[in-house]
Amino acid sequence: MEFHRRTVLHGLASLAVPLSALAEPARAADKVKIGFLLKTMQEERYQRDKTAFLAKAKALGAEVIFDSANNDEQTQLAAFENMLSRGAQAIVLQPVNTGTAGSMVTSAHKSGVKVVGYDAMLVNGPLDAMVMQDSWAVGKLQAEAMVAWLKAKYGAAKGNVVLIRGQPGDSNANTMSSGVLEVLKANPELKLVADQSHEGWSSDKAMATTENLLTKSGNKIDAVICNNSGMARGVIAALDAQGLASADKIFVAGSDADLVNIQYVAQGKQAVDIWKKIDPLAETAVEIAVKLASNPDKDPKTLVKADRTINNGAVDVPTLVTPVVLVDKSNLDQTIIAEGFYTHKQVYGN
Repeated sequence: MEFHRRTVLHGLASLAVPLSALAEPARAADKVKIGFLLKTMQEERYQRDKTAFLAKAKALGAEVIFDSANNDEQTQLAAFENMLSRGAQAIVLQPVNTGTAGSMVTSAHKSGVKVVGYDAMLVNGPLDAMVMQDSWAVGKLQAEAMVAWLKAKYGAAKGNVVLIRGQPGDSNANTMSSGVLEVLKANPELKLVADQSHEGWSSDKAMATTENLLTKSGNKIDAVICNNSGMARGVIAALDAQGLASADKIFVAGSDADLVNIQYVAQGKQAVDIWKKIDPLAETAVEIAVKLASNPDKDPKTLVKADRTINNGAVDVPTLVTPVVLVDKSNLDQTIIAEGFYTHKQVYGN
């Protein structure tokens, strides 16, 4: 589905969400129980989500029931129902399937439990609030960086482009991809030679897709844009086998800033990655969940000061948006390292 989007400035989408954007934080004495249910722990970044979420919840005096679903819809449903049975007063949910997760929200509401969407907007469900990065801006930043790279290499924005999407039908994958497609549309000499989704956001499947495309095209690919860092690693692996894993030869963009990908950027194997700042995302989600759990009889819209309101096909969802940053070799030290996401030694090995 199409969401309303505002214009994003070229080069950096930085929509910071101060904690003061929320109504008064809950008192530590108001012990509440909240659930945090991720779709997977497959990607490295989710360890950070979990750690930041638990730390913030502890600071607010909240108990957390945590689980993840291994990208399996039925596993997630069982975990969600378990959280309800264990007395969660609010649940922060990153859906495996954004198209069907609305039924879980409906079920939670019958038990008087509020649900906060996390990272990926579920559709056609009565979500109470949403915390996310600007996924459209992620795709736009990736594609704008690609255009600049192609102009530097060829003198014009022209070439064969591959779009590597995540889970089929996933709203987050679709929104990121729409940011990419908008830039492609504005540059008619760019040819989209493949636009393919990958079940479970699989790195192995992204590698297989890239191998097939290289074979069919005789290695005539100029750029590959991926919806996440894991799939970008699969692409790099396929390119490496052909001696093409170089940011001087083929532009590759990822998103999540996993350590291996940032090392690839430093080494010149990968052109760019998108750093989604995890701490603001997780911490804001905790604050909202605690506030909703502590005020079960109040309308969530009166408790959350949103950056924007997004209609998800069922309701208007108050939504808070956290920063995303384009990272390349030229600004890596001033962003990822300077802000302590990784150390110099982790990235460079010394």
